[in-house]
Amino acid sequence: MPFAALGLPQPVTKGVRAAGYTEPMPIQRKAIPVILSGRDLIGAAQTGTGKTAAFILPILARLLAGPRRLRALVLTPTRELAAQVETNARDYARFTSVEVGVVYGGVPIPPQERMLRSGIDLLVATPGRLLDLHNRLALRLDYIEVLVLDEADRMVDMGFAPDLRRILKLLPTHRQTLLFSATMPPDLNQVAKEALRDPARIDLAPPSRPAAGITQAVYPVPRNLKTELLEEILSRTDVHSMIVFTRTKHGADRLARQLGRRNFSVAPLHGNRSQSQRERALGDLKRGRIQILVATDIASRGIDVEGITHVVNYDVPHTPEDYVHRIGRTGRVDAVGDAFTLMGPEEQKDVVAIERFLGRTIPRVLLPDFNYKMRPRELAISVRSETERVRPKGRGNHAGAIHRQTGGAHRGSTAHRPATAGDHGGSAAHRSGGPSSGSFGRRPKHVRGVDRRRGRP
Repeated sequence: MPFAALGLPQPVTKGVRAAGYTEPMPIQRKAIPVILSGRDLIGAAQTGTGKTAAFILPILARLLAGPRRLRALVLTPTRELAAQVETNARDYARFTSVEVGVVYGGVPIPPQERMLRSGIDLLVATPGRLLDLHNRLALRLDYIEVLVLDEADRMVDMGFAPDLRRILKLLPTHRQTLLFSATMPPDLNQVAKEALRDPARIDLAPPSRPAAGITQAVYPVPRNLKTELLEEILSRTDVHSMIVFTRTKHGADRLARQLGRRNFSVAPLHGNRSQSQRERALGDLKRGRIQILVATDIASRGIDVEGITHVVNYDVPHTPEDYVHRIGRTGRVDAVGDAFTLMGPEEQKDVVAIERFLGRTIPRVLLPDFNYKMRPRELAISVRSETERVRPKGRGNHAGAIHRQTGGAHRGSTAHRPATAGDHGGSAAHRSGGPSSGSFGRRPKHVRGVDRRRGRP
């Protein structure tokens, strides 16, 4: 089905084709006709499936007709997501007369005031900066016809519910409201009741299901050896584009420094970085100037970088939803990618919660030839809780599927069979289960003959 069959005008479909898209994604096929009809909408959408185009394209179609003034508003939780949505909107609108703008905090406000005075039709904004500009009389919201609340649950999680209510009071009551969210926490339910009228509901993808192309694995490891294990995994594969997630800003800075000292090209990304630093880090990752971005959860939603092949949870996230959004930075739009989690003993309960949320277990993996500095019994305990469930049991077993996908035991190495409790002697050369070493799906450097760095067969 072409985009034109959805009822979009020719200038909009031409922009979509120029952006490289020919067939609409499932989310777009379902949402665009509803939005074009003028109904309010609540949509649950899995990250990386084309959600932005699902609301931007029909908004552009609406803005082609009517007076030139600010008529559409998209609210997002973070600067990164706001910038991404604005970039996509400009791409799709390139063959129209629609003017698109973006405003967010962390940068000087006068240039944004000048941009608004020049006249725009569609504004992408973060809630706090939008209210700042309204208080300075830099924009009027009297003529807004369409409001989009993008990643609405994240906005509520970040404490924006009061700001959203203030913004709603500034908007016309007769408008179309579109709300996209992975979950519906109580505060968001209340906002939705205030914002929407008889909305259509589309469950576009279960939020608890990461993209099918993402291969997942958990690496049990003592917390004090996480950096050493990460370095070892990185040294055994060709890393081109990776995001490593930490829980704290301080942790992101510390890990970025440690990896930098080990000659990896890396940059941190978190809320304490200036906007120019954040934009430079993202730009460097997109252009291949750096291999690794070390980020806090500010980046788990809102980063749209093509070709992210690996996501690492250096710290296990506190909530399963954050896990899904973190690993969603890879495997976007039917691509494939790898996501693995470094799990300290104190983080096992968080991993179990994630598995319950996903409705499946994640294979445990031990890296061959890595010295875990643990006795055999301790090492066995670190994988025992899930071992039986990740052993290959036929075609339907996830661990077995990954094992076959990566070629099973590579020639010259016996380190690629599922981990078992009795498998680990006192040496540092331990067996691995699930994905091949590093779970990257590539032939690791150590498997042919002698590992020259370590002098081991």
